[in-house]
Amino acid sequence: MKQQMPQTLEGRTANRGGTAKKDIYTILRSQILNGIKKPGERLAIDSLKSEFGTSVTPVRDALQMLNQEALVTIKPRSGYFVAKITLKELRDMLDLREILELAAVERAAMKISEEQINGLRAVHAGYTGEDDSSYTRYTDENRNFHCMVAEASENSELVISLSRLLDRLGRFMVIRHAGHELQQLHEPLIERLEAHDVDGAKKALMQELTETRIAIMERVMHEEAAFWHLGGGSSEQ
Repeated sequence: MKQQMPQTLEGRTANRGGTAKKDIYTILRSQILNGIKKPGERLAIDSLKSEFGTSVTPVRDALQMLNQEALVTIKPRSGYFVAKITLKELRDMLDLREILELAAVERAAMKISEEQINGLRAVHAGYTGEDDSSYTRYTDENRNFHCMVAEASENSELVISLSRLLDRLGRFMVIRHAGHELQQLHEPLIERLEAHDVDGAKKALMQELTETRIAIMERVMHEEAAFWHLGGGSSEQ
């Protein structure tokens, strides 16, 4: 993917105060999701401070936010690193996603309201191209869509668990490259949910989950294995 240089925050920090933290978080998150910042890469605070033209505090706060999404690892006495992941961890996360999402959609199909259906239809802003910012948006829209389905299940712990898992899977959802078909992929599920068809909703969801899993694993195994440092052991730095 085409590398995008970080936006400078110099001048904006003083004018906008605490918003600099969110700006840094947004830019770094996009760079991690799109592979500009690579797994295992050290994120030196001093270097980032210079790149963004700001102080240490908002950079550190942004890295802490990314750590909460499991996109950044904090290693004592060494600093911050883009999180690595093993092949087993990836497979386990995809398995867990299937378990959580099927449980969510089964309950959602029985409880979902017309307002929530309309919300699902409004999630996607449409296909805008193959650039990094678009891929980041597609990934966030997909996450929001599936979390909204989970919210319709009326189980708040399920929503929390799924949202955290989808944060961890975000980088792999980007390499899925499904932006041009994402809205069409979700439409059959919306239709089955609107009809309160439990079995149909589960079938529509499983089709999406299976296609996504195959696409991710094929890309990772055949093209990205060295990039992701995928192996069978621990993902520690």
